[in-house]
Amino acid sequence: MRLVFMGTPDFAVETLKALLAAGHDVVCVYSQPPKPAGRGMALKETPVHIFAASKGIEVRTPVSLKSPDEQARFAALNADAAVVVAYGLLLPKTILAAPKFGCFNVHASLLPRWRGAAPIQRAIMAGDKESGASIMRMEEGLDTGPVMEMAAVPVTAETTAASLHDELATLGAKLMVDVLQNPAAHGTPQPTDGVTYAKKIDKAEARIDFAKSAVDVRNHINGLSPFPGAWCMMNGARVKVLEARLSTDAPSFPCADGPIHFVKLQREGKGVMDAATFLRGFPNPVLT
Repeated sequence: MRLVFMGTPDFAVETLKALLAAGHDVVCVYSQPPKPAGRGMALKETPVHIFAASKGIEVRTPVSLKSPDEQARFAALNADAAVVVAYGLLLPKTILAAPKFGCFNVHASLLPRWRGAAPIQRAIMAGDKESGASIMRMEEGLDTGPVMEMAAVPVTAETTAASLHDELATLGAKLMVDVLQNPAAHGTPQPTDGVTYAKKIDKAEARIDFAKSAVDVRNHINGLSPFPGAWCMMNGARVKVLEARLSTDAPSFPCADGPIHFVKLQREGKGVMDAATFLRGFPNPVLT
């Protein structure tokens, strides 16, 4: 098929790779514009931009798709379909209608649960026992379109946002390739029951609240790992906790109903450490 790909972060790169491996003709890639990054604040291209350019694919980085000129440029690509994965811009109705078979989206949840910006983190933080990937035919609403295909994966006590991200990136890519074998299918309308919204993660919610249950604290920590990283104050220092489990192993701290053990930690200005390494340089951690 003649495809347009629209995506920005690492999560989206897996689907773009899979489309190319399946033999599709990706004629153009849309991604977010380069942004200042690093100490020198030099402009840095997105992971999708970098990968697409390495394959010789044209990359466009408009700040908006609302202008008639930008919409005309998109329509002129004469795509059979557009594949959208964590792109970051809303698609106007004119864009959605331009490809022959429409626009298809990889969404990292079991729709209609966790529509919105942060489905991976919110599923773990809420204590969900499973997550998954959905392929949706896009409509103007926020993640409201009919589901073409869906697959679930378990969420365990060891699942972090990083591990679930990687698992769903691979799963979503596979499902998208499968869906494009029959792009004219109508899909299944989403039920009206069970709709939840995964609002964007706010750094202000990252501080650990030890007044909550140990399970809730663990889910909070694992759901925010690695970014932005749940944190607490120890001996006056700010420490990120990037993995936790229910245990009395050191270092562990009391929650509302029992102890929680910190598995991976990171002091400000330091690298990520396992618990044993952390305790060698920080032998008596006390919450302050």
